Amino acid sequence: MRGLTRGILIGGMILLAAGCSSKKDPTKANFKEAINSYYSAHPECVWTSPVKFPVEADPSKEGQTAGLDALTDAGLLTRTSEQKKVFIFGSKQINSYDLSDRGRSAWTPDQQQPGSGNFCFGHRDVTTVDNFTTSGDQQGATIANVDYHFTISDIASWARSTEMKTAFPTIQADIAGAQIDKATLVLTGNDGWQVSKD
Repeated sequence: MRGLTRGILIGGMILLAAGCSSKKDPTKANFKEAINSYYSAHPECVWTSPVKFPVEADPSKEGQTAGLDALTDAGLLTRTSEQKKVFIFGSKQINSYDLSDRGRSAWTPDQQQPGSGNFCFGHRDVTTVDNFTTSGDQQGATIANVDYHFTISDIASWARSTEMKTAFPTIQADIAGAQIDKATLVLTGNDGWQVSKD
């Protein structure tokens, strides 16, 4: 009876120790948490860099207006047309786009560039960490190269329209389903693994 009690006690201690892994351990669970934490603060957005409104575009150039018109159709922008003087004697039609009331509520301001921002439509959610390798770098830090699958979560309803997917092919690709990517993570002091921005 005493041997059975001791066996149960030792088994329980082993399970408890196994369940208490550190955030610093190179595990798939820690890498998944670190990547998800990074992308919760870095959502997927319409443009690759922040934009400042109002914006003017030539309506005869579809490449300039397709995305802006799709955002207008989604109710995020307003569009006004006006004649603008060109040189001394001529004028041409220009569309002016600005944030609508709905657009202001969907707008994500850029902290580094006041007045600029983006329309963000969801964020990455790691579904699986497929494999990883760890090594040291030249400064002595421990880094991990991680291969993972992800989907886009919390997709904004306006991003699902056919017009948006056509005007912004990246949205179409992002919300199509599971995708594969790589991340480089660095082991930090007290915070465990973090996605490297380099």
